[in-house]
Amino acid sequence: MTETPPQQSRRRRFNGAERTALYLAADGLCQRCGAPLEPGWHGDHIEPYSAGGSTEILNGQALCPQCNLQKGDTYMRLRKWQEDGLRKFLGTTGDFLAVATPGAGKTTFAVQAAKAMIDRGEISNIVVIVPTAHLRGQWAKSAQRGAGIKLDSNFVNRNQQVARDYDGVVATYQSVAASPLLWKKLACDPRKPTLVILDEVHHAGDAEHLAWGTALAEAFGDAYRRLSLSGTPFRSDGKAIPFLNYDAARRVVPDVNYDYGMALQDQEVVRPVAFPAMDGEARWRFASEHPMAQKLSETDPSTIAAALKAALAPTGDWIPSVLLRAHDELELMRMDKPDCGGLVVATDQAAAHAYAEILRRQTGDHVDIAVSDDPAASKVIENYSKSESRWLVAVQMVSEGVDIPRIGVIVYATRVRTEMFFRQVVGRCVRKQGDEDDMCARVFIPSISQLLGYAAAIERTVDAVLADEESKVRRATADGDGTDRALPRTPEVIGSSTAAHAFTINSGDAFDEEELLHARRLGQQAGLPPGTEPSAIARLLRLTGTSAKPGAAPEPRVEQTLSERKKEIRNLIKRKVGQLSAMTRKPYSHIHSELNKAFGERTIDQATVDTLSERLVILDRWIENV
Repeated sequence: MTETPPQQSRRRRFNGAERTALYLAADGLCQRCGAPLEPGWHGDHIEPYSAGGSTEILNGQALCPQCNLQKGDTYMRLRKWQEDGLRKFLGTTGDFLAVATPGAGKTTFAVQAAKAMIDRGEISNIVVIVPTAHLRGQWAKSAQRGAGIKLDSNFVNRNQQVARDYDGVVATYQSVAASPLLWKKLACDPRKPTLVILDEVHHAGDAEHLAWGTALAEAFGDAYRRLSLSGTPFRSDGKAIPFLNYDAARRVVPDVNYDYGMALQDQEVVRPVAFPAMDGEARWRFASEHPMAQKLSETDPSTIAAALKAALAPTGDWIPSVLLRAHDELELMRMDKPDCGGLVVATDQAAAHAYAEILRRQTGDHVDIAVSDDPAASKVIENYSKSESRWLVAVQMVSEGVDIPRIGVIVYATRVRTEMFFRQVVGRCVRKQGDEDDMCARVFIPSISQLLGYAAAIERTVDAVLADEESKVRRATADGDGTDRALPRTPEVIGSSTAAHAFTINSGDAFDEEELLHARRLGQQAGLPPGTEPSAIARLLRLTGTSAKPGAAPEPRVEQTLSERKKEIRNLIKRKVGQLSAMTRKPYSHIHSELNKAFGERTIDQATVDTLSERLVILDRWIENV
């Protein structure tokens, strides 16, 4: 039995049999542009030979000479959802919507789609529209780094034209709304076929931005091709968003869907998240009325907005105590990951500055603040993402799109209560930093029913969320928009109590303080890292039938089925293959192929529990010998 991966042949050219197989697999058509393959077609390495790519049919594709030469040496390994989505996008001609969780690579997918269309000679111009100014520079860097595409990220409407040495432009929805006819001129010239990429397109359906949808339809209705991107499941009971497809129930239908629930199952892209729910008493009054006091966990639609406003007021005791507990948790996590950072999402700029001052007094550390009125806000976010400082306080500038993978702790200190915004905020801490990142992120939330429901459902797929949303009757205005704007009266804040940790939600299950403290003690006794999330330990104890509470009777253990056991082993094999691929730069498919050959199995699905376990042993040896 093979103990180490065989040495790759440094043979560069595909032989006659391999070329025949590549030609047949491609049905005689170029696999990039679809043109019939003529004599002299190229057998191309998917992973370049110069980058260590093997000369075998699993790493080969049939291309026409023009496409192969245009491809150059640029290579980027795509995830499966990106490969499938790119294949579907290039095989269609209409409007296309890709929904993918934060961290899954929506930008990479769109950049590679644009590059493929350029390589095929379909387009000569790219227009990217984003929701915030900060994302313009981020998009331009990603396009240049990932595909050599040069985008003008400083374009303003008064410029009228884009310089000829750019491949396109990246601008904001607000710019398009200000001058849709200008953007029609920039994107709909038949002499310059244009791909329009609409990033986070759900913004065109926001109540406060309905004009954006009208402007998009006017500006880009005649563009050659449109690609829309979103990381958020969004409702369709408002004004329809241009260029999206809807089903009979008026739900948006994505062409590609890779949401948080799917990504978490793959264990490659996103981290798990735990939600400490913080309770406490809020006190307020309305003019000419007696003071009111209520626990956050006991609020109802008539009191939730006023109670939340009182709890989040920086003059009370609730928010300072939550910030202190979040900081203590961050310090534990930084023992394992020294650059781990925290984010506080505030309701408005005044609250953001107040929270930053509270953190400074509590910790003695510098605290970064990013608010839209500050012209240097984008630079603040960029510097924070590259630093090892602890805390960043922001309003909505980091609700989506901003890439700060080192964030591991979030304090949800905003009065916005829509599921869309909640998921956007959670998306800031779910992106994994490599295969070795096993951190569980924490999002501290007020223990109000709406947010608890969102937290419990965070791992559901987009389809499940949309189905539930569409089955509900639209709520009354006071409770339906998720903000405080519908309140007929403004509450006067009196104060709030110190926060009490009610429980933590992890994978939809709630774990109380007693259970968590016991789990943390067991983790310390077992020598686990100090920053290990105690709810993850408690959940494991429940799953194994071990009591997570001292003195409690153990629950009966549920026997694991053979399929469940195999699935767990296959997931571990998948992670180890990914690690070995990253270390050796050999394709996933090659490593799996060698394992299949070693055991005489055509696919891993044919493996027994014994041969799956032996695969793990071999993979461990291969990794040790790299």
